[in-house]
Amino acid sequence: MRTRSTAGRTRPLLSRTTVRVVLGLALVAVPATAVATTAAPAGHHRPAAAHGAAPAARAATGLDDPAKKEIAMQLVSSAENSSLDWKAQYKYIEDIGDGRGYTGGIIGFCSGTHDMLELVELYTQRKPGNVLAKYLPALRKVDGSDSHEGLDPNYTKDWKKAAQDPAFQQAQNDERDRVYFNPAVKRGKADGLGALGQFAYYDAMVMHGDGDDPTSFSGIRKRALAKAKPPAQGGDEKTYLHAFLDARVWAMKQEEAHSDTSRVDTEQRVFLKNGNLDLHTPLDWKVYGDSYHIG
Repeated sequence: MRTRSTAGRTRPLLSRTTVRVVLGLALVAVPATAVATTAAPAGHHRPAAAHGAAPAARAATGLDDPAKKEIAMQLVSSAENSSLDWKAQYKYIEDIGDGRGYTGGIIGFCSGTHDMLELVELYTQRKPGNVLAKYLPALRKVDGSDSHEGLDPNYTKDWKKAAQDPAFQQAQNDERDRVYFNPAVKRGKADGLGALGQFAYYDAMVMHGDGDDPTSFSGIRKRALAKAKPPAQGGDEKTYLHAFLDARVWAMKQEEAHSDTSRVDTEQRVFLKNGNLDLHTPLDWKVYGDSYHIG
């Protein structure tokens, strides 16, 4: 698990055991400087299902809607970076001493966990001769370790230079979508979940990755399914999401670095208790005691 230190506290970042899949869709999002608004229409909360009838999965705006996606990026950034400005993180890079080498970019790509290598490979496929291409042999060598061999002393400087290139920014967007966002939204829709449930899946996949272990996204979902059914299986959406968030909190508490569960308790759980299953704005939440608002 990665943490970035700021002003006397640490924030959870991204750990994962992700199985890579075929390159997905590119990011389509409104500018970060714009305020994402998807205000609720009058009477947007669904009526309760008739007594004895299984709740039906509903059609609603998914998290892949551009305005909803911008909200998702801001929600994650509030937890990862104590800021709603997620696009300011393309240039971020440092070794935070977690045994994963360098951590960088909008989703915490790491030199020791293969995803930073894949990112630079993609960037180089699209733009041969870029400022990071010369580090590919070193990135392959240090993959799976915390070593900086062949990267120091200029890798971090060149990363920040590359971050000014729209092609590198797009590569970061695309890798985030391929590995985390698109699979989470697809699984959420298959389970009959609205934007909030899809976001809960995405945030879990960002932090825990996917895999076979109990604290991976799939392990968390399996634990939730033992307690409740999702709408696609005839269950109640709120009941299922409470079970999923319970399982997520359990998984977070298995590792000390994840033990602050406020990104669930005072963010996602708040939206759920308010019945805001489609992430309609305005949104107000707290992470690590800091207050945030999207209006």
